[in-house]
Amino acid sequence: MRADIKFCGLTRAVDAECAVSLGASCVGVIFAGGPRMLTVDQAREVLAGVPDTVRRVGVFADQTADEIARIAEALNLAVAQLHGRTDLARIADLRRSFSGHIWPVLRVIDGDLTEAFSDLIEVADGVLLDAFSPKALGGTGLRLPWAAMSAELAQRRGGTPVVLAGGLTPDNVAQAIADLEPNVVDVSSGVELAPGIKDHDRMRAFREAVTRASLATSHSTARSTSR
Repeated sequence: MRADIKFCGLTRAVDAECAVSLGASCVGVIFAGGPRMLTVDQAREVLAGVPDTVRRVGVFADQTADEIARIAEALNLAVAQLHGRTDLARIADLRRSFSGHIWPVLRVIDGDLTEAFSDLIEVADGVLLDAFSPKALGGTGLRLPWAAMSAELAQRRGGTPVVLAGGLTPDNVAQAIADLEPNVVDVSSGVELAPGIKDHDRMRAFREAVTRASLATSHSTARSTSR
């Protein structure tokens, strides 16, 4: 299975254009606080050169459904990524005003998916797994214990896409893909020179590492199937 790439925490149009040129399936802008947070006008400038074939993802904290829908319409967002409160009632509320995909974020502690994962996987268009930090909602560079989570995730994921974030870099993303086989790998701080300032060489190295790892995973699956 080939893992798609999401470059997140973009703050400059030149970085968004680099992401597109590298074949990213998603680009993300932040409205959830932190050093990468943008206004709607700033996000519009960042995303101006992104074609419709690349999904625009807005990362939200505890904004209301109406506010998320308003921002999504202004920026032609395809995905709303929900940090903060991610219960089923909030997702249902957002469905009434936003027609795009909804990715709730599950902030995982010690590799334990908890029962919340089973609930979210039933109603979401994708579930994003990130490492819990008491200091910030995301973009911390903390990674998950991929190998320890592998068996449980494989058993419980069903057909809903899994988006993997948390401490991914060009040096470790291949191992993350081998262990968890995510549908999307989501990188921000792992390809940065400074918060919100992407390093294009590291972005390119990340894409190359994902491509190699996805090919290796596909070949391994094919060999297992043929036996």
